[in-house]
Amino acid sequence: MSRSGFERKEHPFGQAVSNLIDRLSDLPGIGRKSAERLAHHLLACPERDAQALANAIIEVKQSVHPCSTCFNLTEGDICTICGDPRRDQHVVCIVEQPRDVTSLEASGVFRGLYHVLGGRISPLDGIGPENLTIDALVRRVRNDGVTEIVMATNPTLEGDGTALFISNLLENDSVEITRLARGIASGSVLEFANKEMLADALRGRSRF
Repeated sequence: MSRSGFERKEHPFGQAVSNLIDRLSDLPGIGRKSAERLAHHLLACPERDAQALANAIIEVKQSVHPCSTCFNLTEGDICTICGDPRRDQHVVCIVEQPRDVTSLEASGVFRGLYHVLGGRISPLDGIGPENLTIDALVRRVRNDGVTEIVMATNPTLEGDGTALFISNLLENDSVEITRLARGIASGSVLEFANKEMLADALRGRSRF
């Protein structure tokens, strides 16, 4: 059975097409029907376009790897953010995945550095602190003059648990620990906010 629950069987066009649909349907957010549409698009497009896509996939797998400092994705030894002297070297934002860095950078507000954990502590999934880059984070804080870390783990049970674990590890270090504000977004209406959003907004209220 495939991830989507459909039984994998040979496509009427042959095993090669069937294999392609199977691989595409394994991608996140791609169901069997979407995989079939993508496969037919690739069959219909010029061979050079299909080859260019295949080459791009191979190239990114061969050249992109974690930054040696923050574990964001990069093609060099360190990522462009860690290598930017204009960034505040003393403030580090902690996120779960590289895609979270992309989201925060899109805001254009944060000018510090990042640290990518590579996930979150989740005992039910067999993920403990030793499976993340927490030890490397502690070394950065203690060796690189970090004065503030911003907890930007996802606001989930596991994300909050991971943030709590890290804050406990650093409780005796001279570093300020903050977290992203939560609650009511600008332009929203109270009646449409759920109770978790309202609770976060009340707990995180600030002076007017």
